[in-house]
This record gives sequence, C-alpha cells and structure tokens, in this order.
Amino acid sequence: MYRRIITVCLLLVCAADSLAGAADVVKTDIATVTVKQQYQAVRPGTVSALALNFELTQGWHFYASADTAPGGMNLKIKPVAEGYISFAEPLFPRSHRYFDKSSGKTLEVFSNKFTVFLPFSVAASVPEGVAETTVDVRVGIEGAVCSDVQCRMPDFGRLTTDVRITPQAPMTQPEFQLGDQTQSQLPARPSLGGQWMDYSVWFALVLAVLAGLSLNIMPCVWPILPIIIMRIVQQAERRKSRSVMMGLTFCLGILLFFACLAFANIVLQVFYGTVLQWGDQFRNPAFVAVMALLLVVLAVFCFGLFTFTVPSSIAAKSASGKGYAAAVGMGFLAAILSTPCSFAILAAAFAWAQAQTLYLGTLAIMFIGVGMALPYGILTSMPQLLNRLPRAGRWMELFKQAVGFILLVIAIKLISALPAERRMSVLYFAVALGFGVWMWGTWVDYNTRFLRRWLVRVGAVVLVVTAGWALLPAPADEAIDWQPYDADVIAKAMDDNKPVLIKFTADWCLSCQVVEKNVYGRDDIAELIKQKSVLAVKADTTVKDYPATLALKNVYNEPGVPVTILFLPGTKEPLRYRNIFFGGELKESLEKIP
Repeated sequence: MYRRIITVCLLLVCAADSLAGAADVVKTDIATVTVKQQYQAVRPGTVSALALNFELTQGWHFYASADTAPGGMNLKIKPVAEGYISFAEPLFPRSHRYFDKSSGKTLEVFSNKFTVFLPFSVAASVPEGVAETTVDVRVGIEGAVCSDVQCRMPDFGRLTTDVRITPQAPMTQPEFQLGDQTQSQLPARPSLGGQWMDYSVWFALVLAVLAGLSLNIMPCVWPILPIIIMRIVQQAERRKSRSVMMGLTFCLGILLFFACLAFANIVLQVFYGTVLQWGDQFRNPAFVAVMALLLVVLAVFCFGLFTFTVPSSIAAKSASGKGYAAAVGMGFLAAILSTPCSFAILAAAFAWAQAQTLYLGTLAIMFIGVGMALPYGILTSMPQLLNRLPRAGRWMELFKQAVGFILLVIAIKLISALPAERRMSVLYFAVALGFGVWMWGTWVDYNTRFLRRWLVRVGAVVLVVTAGWALLPAPADEAIDWQPYDADVIAKAMDDNKPVLIKFTADWCLSCQVVEKNVYGRDDIAELIKQKSVLAVKADTTVKDYPATLALKNVYNEPGVPVTILFLPGTKEPLRYRNIFFGGELKESLEKIP
C-alpha cells in the first residue's frame, strides 16, 4: 500500500515538473529554438530525425568549432531518450567566418537562422502486448551566445518532444530531408528488458565492475582487506555456511553505500527534472576552482601528510559488533573508507550515470558496488586464498603517492581552464591550502596536548581563510562594467569631459588580486562609478606586447602594476594610486565628481 502511494506521489511530482518546464519551443531575449520531428510517428526498426531550428537576434552568434571557441564554449547538443531510441552524432550546418575584435582571431560561428539535425534509430521491437508507445526526448543545449561586446550562457530550459512509435506509422511524408550521409552515422538500435542492448552499454557495465574491483587495491582499503576477511571468518564460528552468509551480508553493506549514491542520482533527475549537467558546472569558474582545490587536498592525503578518520564511536561500534547487523555496518564503513582514494573514479562514474536513463544510471552505480564487493564474497567463502594475495608494503605507499601526482596533474588541468584573471590567484591559494592541511595533519597528533593541538589547528584554519579572502578573485558577476583598454575610447571620453578610471593589472600580479578584492570589490565604490558615469577601463598588461602594457610605460610612465589612474573632468593631471589599500582615497575622489 505504502509503495503504491509513494509511486503515485513520484509520478505526480514528475508530471508537475514536466508541465512546468517542458516545451518544444524555448525562447530567450537573444535566441529562439524549436524542435520538429521528421515524421509524426515512426515504426520499430526504422530511422528518423529531429530538427532543431535556431533563430538568433541580429549581431549574436554561437561558436561552431571546439578548436577555436574560447574556453570550449562552442555549441553542443545533447539529446536524451528514455529507451527504444538511440541518437547519432548531431549534424551541424556549414559555419561561416567571423573576426573577433577582442582576440584578433577569425572564428567559425553560427548566426541568424540555422538548423541542427539529430538523426536517431528506433529499436527493432517494443515489449510484447504493446501496440504503441511514446518516448520522451529531452534535448540539452550548451554553448555561449556572443556579440561584439559580450557573451552570455543562456538557460534554454527543457526542450522536449514526444516520439510516437507504432507499427502502423506510414512514414511516407517527411517534414524535411537529411540526405544519405546520415545512414552511416546511425548507432546500433537500442532495446530494453528481454531484448538486445547496445554493446556500448554492456561495455560500460563491465567497466563499472572493473572500477569497483579497482577500489579494493586502493591504499585506503588494501591493507585492511585481510583483517576484515579474517574477522568475518572468525565470527562465523568455523562453519563455512555461516562464513558465506556473513560475507554476503558484508557485501550487502557495501552495496548499501552505492545504493545511496544511486538514490542521489535518482533524486537529482526526478525531483529536478533534469540531469546534473556537469558540462554547465565546469563552465562555472567557482565550481572548477573548488574541484581543483579538492583534488589538491586529496593529493596531499596521498602524500601522507594527513589522514581521513572515521569518528571513533562509529568505528568501534562497527568493529566490535557481532552478527549480520555488524557485518552490514562493516561493509558500509569499508565503502566509505575507500572514497578518499577513489574520489576520481566515483566522480567520473556518477557524472556518466547522470547522463543516462534512470534505469541504466542506477544499474551502473550498483555494478561498481558489485565489483567492490566481489572479492569479499569470494574470500569469505575461500579464506585460504588470502595467503596468495600480495602483502601490503612499500609498493602500496609508492602507488598511493603516484596517485597523488596524478591528482595534481588533473588539478592543474582544471585550473588552466579558469579565466585568465583567476588562474594565478587559485594557484597561490592552492599552495596556502596545502600548507594549512599540512599544518593540521603533521604538526600535531592525538598525543599532543589539547591546548597546543587546538592552537595549531585553529591557526591552520585562520591561515587558509585569510589566504582565501586575500587571494581568491571576486565573483564573476562583477558590479563594475569594465571595458577593455582602447586608447581611442579613452581619448573620446576625455574630450567629452567624462571621468575615466584605468585599472592596470596582470594575471601574474598577486597584489592586483588584493586590489581587486579590497578596492573594486566594495559595493560603495562600484555604486559611485555607476552613479558618476565613470568610464571604467581594465588595462591588461599580462603580456609585454599588449596595448595596455605599452601604454603603461610609454604613455603613463609607470614602472609596473598594480596602478590605478583616475582622470577627473576639468583637471590636467590624473590621480594615481599605486598601493593596494586606497579604497578610501578613491571613494573621496569619486564623490567630488559632479
């Protein structure tokens, strides 16, 4: 009874969410996208397509090529169908060239009106007894829409359509034609239940099992694996049948942990109506920075500078308990202990599962749990195999440290994807964060006096927080509308008797980041710049041949950065601010502007 009630509630939530956000047309102030089907209905075992018709406001464009698009922000189309339908790669129209003034490069773009085709194939059959079925298709659209002066990342919402599958579909009058070139790009036909499945799905599930098996050789788990097995065997009172049951119960505890991950995947898809778009998240500089810093912390852990610990009360209860309940707790705890070393594997698996159907995503996550639990099930039934396992030793520590270097490489790769003005500050903070973690885990231990341990760890926290305040850049949505350096624009503003503020900065300048946060991060200064109609110019001097770099030396006779120059109406000489704490002085000067 309760199960039926819960199922009905979930269906109502899904239906309400679908009515609220689903549409076959999405509109923003700069783009309109509609989806159109090639046929009104399709037959099992046939080929068809969807057409996405884009209409952009004049002067706006999508980047077409990932090779030339800044930050990989080219147009990406991601269709997702709940079974029976398998999509090929999208077919984009021919792009045209566009000269980007800010970068001085010629780029490939899509603009005005254009169409992207999404070819798909239909499963050879539908479940027995079902004469007709409807498949819900969701289309995700990613990419920056840019003009000559700015770029945006519009939220295109949920672009959806329902594909009707029936053996009686005529399929004689297509709404549009794709051409013969799409036939070679169509994937194998998918299927569900008792029918055949795409080989790539089976391959993914096999990889999931292998990923689960790999969790057992992680330095967090391998040394304690024999201890856990022997403890289970000893509690079985030398009865093989009980030993096998205890082992299976321990495996159930591991699967329970992965069931929690699968449930999180279901909640994100059902209650938020869409998958967790990791592509969108990785275009968020804050998210990328946090992920990179997390990898730095995990690398420090792999180097042995600190350890993750489970609260002693929980560990003692799981370790000292007997019976099947204790075995479940030990299995769940073993899965938790594997996460510090296996974070990259679990994160990649979770991200992949988010892009699949609920059924397949849940199955893949649970298969990872099966892979991790498999050795325990075998070894508890045949404990004599423990004698053939390699002993944990120096090789394990070297392996753990090697994983740490791999994590650092991935962290650097993520940081390199950040906007130029954020990279150096995040790198500096990563060093400060690593130092703070080193203080926390190495300077004191559990034998250190409480007061000294408390002082050292509070000092580590204060160091990291202070470094974050001083080094990390301001949020991306800056209150000040900075314009790129252009000598002609500055000269025209001065001729019009308009105040001009020029901020000379550079990506490699640590003091510039402090100025950005301490001065231009203030709401009162940003408001004054807006109220007084001040032309705010960001003069980037990162590279020696930038126009701002040459002007800093040859026009303004300044030796280096940071420096801010303020031209006030009616004055001959500008005001110059060369220190990093000039917010009060700048505010007084701005207040005097008529």
